Amino acid sequence: MVKGFAVACAAAVALVSVAGSAFALDRRVRVINETSSEIREFYASNVGANTWEEDILGQDMLGAGENIIINIDDGTGYCKYDFKAVLEDGREAIQEDVNVCEVATFRFTE
Repeated sequence: MVKGFAVACAAAVALVSVAGSAFALDRRVRVINETSSEIREFYASNVGANTWEEDILGQDMLGAGENIIINIDDGTGYCKYDFKAVLEDGREAIQEDVNVCEVATFRFTE
């Protein structure tokens, strides 16, 4: 009985260690606007979300050729996110399944 309890405890500790390391990963991404238009809205929603989260840029815009470092961490532990940029002329650029735990730079291009 004690041996089974010890194995269960060891498994629980291993699971917490793996989950904890996912939460500790760096989710900061440099977003580069390589289009000829300003990006007026930028969204990043984890792949488990059913809707886009709030506009990360808020009142700001990301001009053509400019870049910004954004912490994509929403506290859920996800590494994969869908990105959406809305350009000043209303066009949208969407990229799905961006692994922000592995990607340090993301470029929006035309």
